[in-house]
Parts: sequence; structure tokens; C-alpha cells
Amino acid sequence: MPDIDQYIESNASRFEEELCEFLRIPSISADAGHKEDMIRAAEWVAGQFRRLKLSPEIIPTAGHPMVYAETPTVSGAPTALVYGHYDVQPVEPLDKWISPPFEPTRREGNIVARGATDDKGQLLTHLKGLEAWMEVEGRLPINLKYIIEGEEEVGSAGLEKFIAEHSDKLACNCVVISDGSQFAPGMPAVTRGLRGIAYYELRVNGPNRDLHSGSFGGSVTNPINALASILNGLIDKDGRVTLPGFYDDVVELTDRERKELAALPFDEKEYFAQVGVDGAIGEAGYTALERRWARPTFDCCGIWGGYQGEGAKTVLPSTAAAKISFRLVPNQNPAKISAALRTRLAELTPPGVKIEVIDFHGAPGVLIPPDSPYVEAAARAIEYAFGRRPVFTREGGSIPIVTTFHQKLGADALLIGWGQDDDNTHSPNEKFSLADFHRGIRASAKLWEELAQIQL
Repeated sequence: MPDIDQYIESNASRFEEELCEFLRIPSISADAGHKEDMIRAAEWVAGQFRRLKLSPEIIPTAGHPMVYAETPTVSGAPTALVYGHYDVQPVEPLDKWISPPFEPTRREGNIVARGATDDKGQLLTHLKGLEAWMEVEGRLPINLKYIIEGEEEVGSAGLEKFIAEHSDKLACNCVVISDGSQFAPGMPAVTRGLRGIAYYELRVNGPNRDLHSGSFGGSVTNPINALASILNGLIDKDGRVTLPGFYDDVVELTDRERKELAALPFDEKEYFAQVGVDGAIGEAGYTALERRWARPTFDCCGIWGGYQGEGAKTVLPSTAAAKISFRLVPNQNPAKISAALRTRLAELTPPGVKIEVIDFHGAPGVLIPPDSPYVEAAARAIEYAFGRRPVFTREGGSIPIVTTFHQKLGADALLIGWGQDDDNTHSPNEKFSLADFHRGIRASAKLWEELAQIQL
């Protein structure tokens, strides 16, 4: 596809400027004050399709709108659904940004702005891969559908409802998602698996008011002490979660998978240094990569109770609470985890306090077959654009909508992120490599050609 490659190269500067336009829109979905910016971002995406003489739909939801578009039908060819999101995370703490978060800045080969890698920059590669085909060839070799949402950072409620009600409209052979990372600089990856999640708030309620710790300490159960004991009881000294039946449905790593992970150029000491620690504990018998990608875990994500002000206050608090999460691997069921959690908490709760569990959300993990022809097509496209064959990885995080696509549409997900682990996703000074932005556009354009060769 030399003419398409030439088009991409000759328009590189314009593509960067359009990325900057997109990034200047402060589309923070969690902040009601940015409602008009969300509409503006959706219109901007729709405008990209209109320029190519497509007819996008802006679909309202109870929250922020989605954008849907499709290309002219190519009979007998595969259909790919491209998913992405235009919403971004809040920018706080603002004082940690070197440059304003919605004023895109080029620095050391990167574009720095909120949304650069998550997900505006990565999403735009698939809009520009489409543009290259339409401008050069006037057509595509496959059928493409695009669904771009504005609520990924706040739970995707609108899209979940839309998929349940309009799965026929989104019917496809595979779903293309670029909202993640390569394995390392210069080492692209295809992500074959994602962990799921079960997330809760755990509240421990004790006496009917805060008490003087001298007058009452030792005679009344302290909710903070009880909470600490309960949290400690959810995991044992070997890093194993103690919920009944927690490991019953876990899909174990095969010997082949463990060998493939071990062959990746991963140094645990360098990894620990990157995050600023000198070591770590975890489930015994597994490497850091195995625990991170393919083993279930328990973590406390937040904890509070008692006096938080300056100086000392001798108080025995009436309540304490924690945010806790379990990362799940394929076949584990969030509903079963919730039931097991309540059973275990009943065993761990001491007299004098009562437990309240708030179930926030859950999603199962997903694992894509290694022999999927769509995965292999993606690997060829990435090799073409990046100059080396991608490695195959899993991801420790969760993208619940991927599971929904897999279950409701019966389609393989192609998780082909162009970002890097140090892109400061959700943090100040978020960045995206401009070289990888352009390689991503080229890979996207090549992917449409590779997918067209699959026999249905």
C-alpha cells in the first residue's frame, strides 16, 4: 500500500495539529461543569467522519453522547468494530503539571496533555487510518463500524445499555481497541487477556458516637482495629486470598504461557526501581509478571476512620471504612466473589462492630484464543508499521466494556495499544509518543488490508 503510506507521511504535520485540536477540548466526563465540552468533543469526532462523506450519528445517552459511523458495505468481507472514547480523566493535582493540561505541548518527542494517550491520541490513529484509505482509494477493503463513547472514565453506562439493546447494529467479526500500552519502547504488543474486577466499599460501624480512647479503650471494640484485622484476614502470609472457593474457577497458566512470559525482556529489579520500591510481596510461586497479568489479587485501595486533623486527639472512632478490590482472571465470576466475600467477612468480624458492604461494580476477565485469525492479522499489521513482530501479553487492568463486547457480540477483541507504561495515564503530565502516533496510523491502515484477507 505505497500510495496510502505516502498519504500518511505527507499529512503527518496536519495529523499532529488535529490531535492538538482534539486535546484542547477539556472533555472531563466526571465533571458536570464540562457537559458542553463533552458535546463539543463528540461533534469534533463526528466532524472527522463527515469530512470523509460518511454519515455519523450522535447518539444521546442519560450521560454523555456517543458517536457511531460505518463505511459503505463491502459484500463478503469481514466487519471490524472500532471502539474508543473521547472522555478524559480529571486533571488534579493541577500543580504537578509542567504545562497546562489542555494546552498540548511537544516535549522530548511526545505530545503532553490530558487525554494524549488515554484515549484521544490512540483513537485518532484509527480515524486517520480510515482517512488514508478513503482519500487514496475512495473505499475500504472491509466493513468498518465505529462506536466512540464519552463515558469510559465513568463506567460506560450508556454504551452498556446501547449494546444490550442494539447488538445487531454493532454486529462484527472483531473489535479493534487501542487504549493501552506496548510492552516496552520499540516493542509493540497484542494483548490477549484482561483481568476482571470486583470492587467494594467496606464499612465497619461500632459505638453510636466517638469515644474517649482512655475512658473506653480496651472495653469497646475499636472499628479501626477491627477493620485492620479484617483486611489482614482476607489474604494469607503467602499472598493467597482467603475467600472460600476463590480459586475454584481460576484458569491456570499453561507451561507454554509461563515460558513465553519468562522469555520477555523483563527485569524485576528495574521494574521495582521504576515505581520507586526496593522489592515486593505477592502470591508465592509466581513471578511479578505472572502475578500482574494472570493471577487474581486482593488490594485495599483506600482506608479511613478516626481523627485526621493536625496534632493528637485521643478518640476511639465510631466508624471506619475501606475501598477494596479483587482483580479476577478468566472464568472467575464477580457475583460468586461477592457472595464469598460476605461469607468470609462474617467469619472475620469481631463482636462489637457491624459490617456494611457496598458493591460498586464487577466484570469478569477475558482471554482471546492465541490462534485467532484476527489476532494474527493484527500482528502482521503491527510488524509492518513498527518494524518488528509484536509480543503477546496480558494486562492486569480491567476494561469492562471489552467483556461486554465479547459476550454480547461474540467477537474477538484486538487490544493493540500504542502507548507506553510511563505515559502517566490518569496522572499529571500525561504524554503520547508522536513517533508511535504516526506508526499507529500506519498500522491501522495496514490492519484493514490484513483483515480483508480473512476468509469468513
